Amino acid sequence: MVMNSTVNEFILFGLTQDPRKQKAIFGVFLMLYLATLLGNFLIVVTIKRSRTLGSPMYFFLFYLSFTDACLSTTIIPRLIVDAISQRKTISYNECMTQVFSAHFFGCMEIFVLIVMAFDRYVAICKPLRYTTIMNRHVCSVLVILGWVGSCIHSSAQIVLALRLPFCGPNVIDHYFCDLQPLLKLACMDTYVINLLVVSNSGAICTVSFIILLISYVIILYSLRNYSAEGRRKALSTCTSHFIVVVLFFGPCIFIYTRPATTFPVDKVVAVFYTIGAPLLNPLIYTLRNAEVKNAMKKLWCNKV
Repeated sequence: MVMNSTVNEFILFGLTQDPRKQKAIFGVFLMLYLATLLGNFLIVVTIKRSRTLGSPMYFFLFYLSFTDACLSTTIIPRLIVDAISQRKTISYNECMTQVFSAHFFGCMEIFVLIVMAFDRYVAICKPLRYTTIMNRHVCSVLVILGWVGSCIHSSAQIVLALRLPFCGPNVIDHYFCDLQPLLKLACMDTYVINLLVVSNSGAICTVSFIILLISYVIILYSLRNYSAEGRRKALSTCTSHFIVVVLFFGPCIFIYTRPATTFPVDKVVAVFYTIGAPLLNPLIYTLRNAEVKNAMKKLWCNKV
């Protein structure tokens, strides 16, 4: 339902208005999106069907891949369709749904990455108590808390979005609906709402990133007591996770921790966490992880 608004639909400006570039965007992003779905689907099915990938780390990797697929599906299909459409419109209700979904799955990704860092911390710093601390019940509760926390965050975002009145311009200078570009179109003083957005999304991104950095410092400090082989194996797993963290949090912090200003580069930066991270996560975790590669070979070679 449209609240406080005389605008029933928005026009998404997209990444570019150049017809030739739009055709290139259609082809490139269609391939990237299909590769994202395929990569995350392979990880989800492999972890679900493989008996060797039963540890908490793979339990959380399952949810990371599922969330990645959902996050990119929330945003990228519309970008692909709009690239070849004459009329690049999105209804008010669809726009609000996209705001909710993007923040829901984006926040879930943050929670899963934090939980994965906690899992690595326990495995490396408290190895003798690992199976006791990270039992199946605890892992399930952590994931449920992630879903609940994501729902609370995205509900707060959609409440802010629904309070915005739109009575004039309806061209969103972006390729998907998000609060920052919507704030520019609102027929009201958005200073307070922008502060709330920064204190919500910006704080979640920044605080989570700091927590993850601290956890890695502690892990690296603890590795000094390990053998050379033990250090190599632990660092291999942690490096994969850290690459994913930087790919996702860097762009998020850049966009969501600023005051009420938007830059042309924001759209390009947003590509990194809306499709870059979901696409690269499966590659990073499979190419750097022998267990996942072996499980995939066994499962899919047998199927073929």
